[in-house]
Amino acid sequence: MSITSALVLFAVIWFMTFLVVLPIRIKTQGDLGEIVPGTQAGAPEVHHLKKKAWITTAVAFVLWCIIAGIIVSGWIGVRDFDWMGRMPPAG
Repeated sequence: MSITSALVLFAVIWFMTFLVVLPIRIKTQGDLGEIVPGTQAGAPEVHHLKKKAWITTAVAFVLWCIIAGIIVSGWIGVRDFDWMGRMPPAG
């Protein structure tokens, strides 16, 4: 795995993890009863974005280590996903 593909893999894992972590423990304006005129009640009031970014980074790093280890070790390769048999034989 090259450095570029490792960075791309980490970025994809980070953003997927961030989208999962983002709605956890969010407090909306409707929950707090302080709706600002012109905004929706579902708009976030307290979001803890910095803390969620650090949590995301830690979780993504652990997942990246596991996935990168599997890829580098050769347990799973491109040919494992050739379900239709379209790749030429390994030569």
